[in-house]
Amino acid sequence: MPKPRKEIQSETLEKLINSGQKKFVRYDEGAVLYSVGLHTFQQIAKDAGAVYRVKRVVLVNTEKVDRYMENFCDEM
Repeated sequence: MPKPRKEIQSETLEKLINSGQKKFVRYDEGAVLYSVGLHTFQQIAKDAGAVYRVKRVVLVNTEKVDRYMENFCDEM
């Protein structure tokens, strides 16, 4: 039986990513990080081509997601 994962703290997660210590996140971590729902983040990650499958774990490259999200910037 798998161990339950720790609750995700967005402040800690953001610090790890901004400092370069964490480049890949799981779907649930990414949804918290980008302040979107789980299914929305899954679709964004797939559209960005940022999904990596390692055995039974799915990881998302946050750098690719960031570059993809920049395409939706509204210029005023």
